[in-house]
Amino acid sequence: MAGQDKVPNVRTDLFDFDLPAERIALRPAHPRDSAKMLVVENGALRDQIISDLPQWLKAGDQLVVNDTKVISAQLKGRRIGRETEPKIEATLIKRLDGSRWQALVKPAKKLVAGDRIRFGNEGKVCLLGHLDAEVEAKGSEGEVTLSFSFHGPALDQAIADLGSPPLPPYIASKRTPDEQDLADYQTMFAANEGAVAAPTAGLHFTPALEQALRDCGVGINRITLHVGAGTFLPVKVDDTDGHKMHAEWGMIPAETAETLNTARKNGGRIIAVGTTSLRLLESAASEDGTIRPFAAETSIFITPGYRFRAVDILMTNFHLPKSTLFMLVSAFTGLETMQQAYAHAIAEGYRFYSYGDACLLFRARERTLSPSP
Repeated sequence: MAGQDKVPNVRTDLFDFDLPAERIALRPAHPRDSAKMLVVENGALRDQIISDLPQWLKAGDQLVVNDTKVISAQLKGRRIGRETEPKIEATLIKRLDGSRWQALVKPAKKLVAGDRIRFGNEGKVCLLGHLDAEVEAKGSEGEVTLSFSFHGPALDQAIADLGSPPLPPYIASKRTPDEQDLADYQTMFAANEGAVAAPTAGLHFTPALEQALRDCGVGINRITLHVGAGTFLPVKVDDTDGHKMHAEWGMIPAETAETLNTARKNGGRIIAVGTTSLRLLESAASEDGTIRPFAAETSIFITPGYRFRAVDILMTNFHLPKSTLFMLVSAFTGLETMQQAYAHAIAEGYRFYSYGDACLLFRARERTLSPSP
């Protein structure tokens, strides 16, 4: 696939860093565009806020946002049909067809192929009050294939009624997800259901910020990448060559690709809002940087040494140590620069991870625009 050159093997421990627990955001900033934004340009660091974003862009630039919508993918239930009925938690990670999903389950050791799980509260009104699924197959890392008793829209509605937002473990382990998360963990662009994690850079946008960008002549373009549970996972191997990325489905419409290519020919820059948008754009880009229409899965894994083709600027949150996302931003802006940026962010009280603050990264060794006075 385009954009997936063979890059040098890199040691995972290069991407480790210490983060104080109090730096992990448990709630987003309100309003959303009041969050901090660290601008990283050619090694220089500038403390800004999200609403300053239009100052860093120019007419003809094109923002690309991910319009995926997070589903209520966290389900709780119990195994039925055997002597004991242990509690089971499942996180849906990939739709296989109208009635089947791949899921991560805990405790996986309590399940074998052929088991039935009953999800939901017996006293809660939802279709029949619960949702049954059969374990069709079981993988080696806690993932199972679940065949549900409902199909299509009826299944979607049951999941929406019985499930809860799949907050990342570093938030869910510190507090219980609640009704506020139903709104907080969706971007204003959310339209196409299918993600089990939010494209978190998009969480910072408000209608006022969108209007300010349009008033400056900046285009806003929507693409779709259904974020999978793999976004939560740290790299557990000693070097990047041994890590296997989870595939995620994405789509770039033909008219969007044409808009972006035309803008670039006219001197506009492509600004990816989030690593999900960047990964999809790079997956769709040809050798010369032309962005092609796309509708497929991608498992692109970007580490230092990768040659970027499609994206000039990246807006993204602050990521986990040893994660594929910290590797990606290190590839984009330089490992040493990102290490300095993260150290600065920690010292200055920036808030990390999904509900945290953001950074605006200019691609390494590229001459870029400074903000207007």
